[in-house]
Amino acid sequence: SYVQDIMGDVFALGFGPFRWVCTSCDPADLELTDKIALDVQRDLLATASVPSQGQIRDNMLWIEQAGANKMVVGSQARILYADCTGRQTIAKHFNDAVRDGRLKGPVVLSRDHHDVSGTDSPFRETSDMYDGSALTADMSIQNVIGDSFRGASWVAIHNGGGVGWGEVSNGGFGLVLDGTDDAERKSNQMLFWDVLNGVNRRGWAGNQNGYDTIVGAMKTRPDLQVTLPNKADDTLLNGL
Repeated sequence: SYVQDIMGDVFALGFGPFRWVCTSCDPADLELTDKIALDVQRDLLATASVPSQGQIRDNMLWIEQAGANKMVVGSQARILYADCTGRQTIAKHFNDAVRDGRLKGPVVLSRDHHDVSGTDSPFRETSDMYDGSALTADMSIQNVIGDSFRGASWVAIHNGGGVGWGEVSNGGFGLVLDGTDDAERKSNQMLFWDVLNGVNRRGWAGNQNGYDTIVGAMKTRPDLQVTLPNKADDTLLNGL
């Protein structure tokens, strides 16, 4: 699986397909959200970890050229690979723009199921979890239930998602940014959970990026307390 070779390390940093839809259906609103997201990425690049910097540079290139590539079919929507801080910061700026009238209507946040934490798929999204947990479907359920009481406007749990019925469990959400203080509070706390519960599980499964990212999150948010794994000594285990 390409998740084992490439995407697992990206997901473990917290980067995944963050999605938003401009409910005004106005292309000018989508253009403004592109600019806001680009400005956020530029700001985050200065303080990002070395592994994250490459992802952010790719994101900047993508969002800078997204409009010219005319990717929109139907809804005025966009996908951008972003980490936890990126999603929270972009959401805040979108909500501010709705509040002050720069955006003509609310923005709905979501994400793809092919993401950090919303999917249990032992043949794809969770195929790089070698601790035995790849065959469980707990993360998608915990993710969607956690989102529901942290502020999501709606949630969904479903099956299928590209690899076939019975092979994957997916949790998804929608969150409406309507310019209110309540929307800002909900997006901040919900996105924090939505991303980092998966980062933490990936760290527990042995991914160093996941471990480092959740440790970094605890340093920036003292109220976040996560039990960290104790790494086993391979030489000791092999001698048993």
